[in-house]
Amino acid sequence: MSDPMRALIQRWREDPGATYRSWFLWEERVKNFRSIRRGIQQIVSEIEAGTFGNAYRGSSLETVVHSIAEQRQIFKGADHAFLWKPKLRIPDIYENPDNQRAFGRLLDACVCCNAEVQVLAAIRQLDAKQVKGLGPAVANLLYFLHPTIVPPFNTAIVNGYNALTGAKVKLGRWDAFLAMRQGIIALNAAHRDLLSNDLGAIGGLLFDVGSGRYAPPPRDDDLTARAAWETDLAKIREESVQAAKARAAEREGDRTHTEIQGWLRDLGRALGYAVWIAANDRGRAYGGGRLGDGCLDALPGTMAAAPGADAVRLIDVLWLDPVQGRVVAAYEVEHSTSIYSGIVRMLDLALGGDAHALEGMFLVAPNGREDEVRAQLARPAFSRVADLKVRYLSYGELETHRESIARFGFGMKAIHAVSRTLV
Repeated sequence: MSDPMRALIQRWREDPGATYRSWFLWEERVKNFRSIRRGIQQIVSEIEAGTFGNAYRGSSLETVVHSIAEQRQIFKGADHAFLWKPKLRIPDIYENPDNQRAFGRLLDACVCCNAEVQVLAAIRQLDAKQVKGLGPAVANLLYFLHPTIVPPFNTAIVNGYNALTGAKVKLGRWDAFLAMRQGIIALNAAHRDLLSNDLGAIGGLLFDVGSGRYAPPPRDDDLTARAAWETDLAKIREESVQAAKARAAEREGDRTHTEIQGWLRDLGRALGYAVWIAANDRGRAYGGGRLGDGCLDALPGTMAAAPGADAVRLIDVLWLDPVQGRVVAAYEVEHSTSIYSGIVRMLDLALGGDAHALEGMFLVAPNGREDEVRAQLARPAFSRVADLKVRYLSYGELETHRESIARFGFGMKAIHAVSRTLV
């Protein structure tokens, strides 16, 4: 008789609507890790400087948590734990400066360390403070700092863990979370070949079980229940057809994103620039070939060695002077997600040297997103963006003018003419 847990994991991995394919293998998931880390560093800096403030709305913490909450279904509602609840006075990091600094010390320690023992020690130090309302939901921040050490956390994940293991973990306490973490690591180790060192994979499995997408395997000695469970598991493949259609709609969004990158690639080359395509996008199908065809295979040496180079490699499109190898223009295509990650990658480019040589940084987005983009850039967390002189280039303007710019344009003048300043 086959191992029911392995059968569950294998079916889950094949399900296009489950978190393994829809979130864990989603390319944008990995792209956002660095930007979330940078955002957490910003939170720490503001707490240390005493400028974090006493409100969640508009804070650097809201910016980071909002970016996490956009990580598809598994993190939906991640901001609930951090929203200020005035009647309960929680989480008590907005009115109590000492608690706020304790929270900052946890984040700072986890940003700076690499070892499991250091991460756990930092968590226990925060737990000892007994900050009201600041419980294991913080693990969703720590996961993006240490995905092989800290699993994500929410009600569905806890429910899934209890269903699969028979445990009775309750929400809200760090000691319960740390005990559950040990159990998750053991479960992950037992099925590592089907999961990952990244605890997001097993977190996704637990989420799908806890949210009711999959039923846990019945006891081995209950053969009738076992047969019924296997029948239900087989039905999920049929039920996944609708989920596959939903994923097709998401891929249409990816297609549009790729199409805009292709327009910028071809326009840059027509204007005589060398073009860089984001490292994780260059293999995408486009125009009968690959998006990276005819583009640079590597960043220039000085840029490749600069701090933040890993993030710069993920900028959607760069135009470079073919002789000097300097970046002339940077483009981030923001089809539907938050602009946060793209802005952070541009900051890494600007801080990496030769920022004075840049002739333009552009957020390229659908026509209807300009007001949303402007509103996001007005947040205090983006205060440094004003120095970058980021501009907004709409899909419509790019589509309307790209052919004439390619035929008659020279340099960046025409691109500036069809784009608008943002700050």
